[in-house]
Amino acid sequence: MEEPIGGKEPGNRVLSEDEIDTAFRSVRDTQRDADPAAGAQPYDFRRPDRIPKDQLRAIHLLHENFARSLASSLSAYLRAYVTVNLVSVEQLSFMEFSQCLPSPTILISLGLKPYEGNAVLEINPSLAFPVLEMMLGGKAAGQSPVNREITEIEEKILEGILRIILQDLREAWSAVAPLAFSVEAHETEPQLLQILAPNEAIVAISIEVRVGENAGMLNLGIPSITVKMLRQRFDQQWALRKSESSEADRKRILTLVQAATVMLDTRLNGNTLRVEDLLDLKTGDILAFDYPVSRPLEVELNGKRRFSGEVVDNGRKRAVVLGDLRLPQPGERDDRHPLVSFVADPD
Repeated sequence: MEEPIGGKEPGNRVLSEDEIDTAFRSVRDTQRDADPAAGAQPYDFRRPDRIPKDQLRAIHLLHENFARSLASSLSAYLRAYVTVNLVSVEQLSFMEFSQCLPSPTILISLGLKPYEGNAVLEINPSLAFPVLEMMLGGKAAGQSPVNREITEIEEKILEGILRIILQDLREAWSAVAPLAFSVEAHETEPQLLQILAPNEAIVAISIEVRVGENAGMLNLGIPSITVKMLRQRFDQQWALRKSESSEADRKRILTLVQAATVMLDTRLNGNTLRVEDLLDLKTGDILAFDYPVSRPLEVELNGKRRFSGEVVDNGRKRAVVLGDLRLPQPGERDDRHPLVSFVADPD
């Protein structure tokens, strides 16, 4: 068994002044020897600042609208059921974007008038060749993958599809800016499309297009510098567009509802009758409704009480003069509102 140092318990030991100086000196030496750059992270100054997350979310929402519009347009053009889903929206360097593309593929350089720079549109061969098969009269069902470059004739045939894509893309971006996407060049190898510097940042949008049993990717790359120039317009016009869209939707729904047909009934609600009494009814029997003349009638709209009124004589027909409009409010069964009376023909 070890003896306590100095004959005292370890917890009761008092350090001398020399021992305290030695402890502080060793701590200072350790901190001096530590490398302050050990926790630093490398930064590439050639790469522009990243786009804020809120702007990326706005771009994501914009291209969700583009995907829905493109699905409708392609379905009508190809006369087939087409689904379009937005897969991802992220910021990459142009080199990273190019390395993710298959080879060979269909690459289109797009102008972005009135802004400078070019965007890149890639149509995957797994999507292009089934579409070509359908446009030439085939069914494109269970088609085996084709790994070759597209011919000039096939390129001309796909121009109709390309026009639809650019038209829907232009309409989607019109909520932010009037971008005019125009075709400037075609390539088949990602390495040959030298429209941007390798380290230049782009916003990469990946979209899956499914035509029948076949599915392929549609990739769009837009320079980040162009998107940054539109930051203020994203903040202002996108919010304005959302409010305008909601107002336009309300007007559109109201226009559709105005032509709808509803069932309007006026009922004299009397006593109930048992089934056995109903079966015993004979010709000449009198049924007492027990409905006072002073009690207002209830007018039902599609089976729900909406008006009250009274029966009047309108020439050779009976009619109802509407009195109160009954609209149920949250937490209430009925709420009466005054309504200008008018004569309504129950027929």
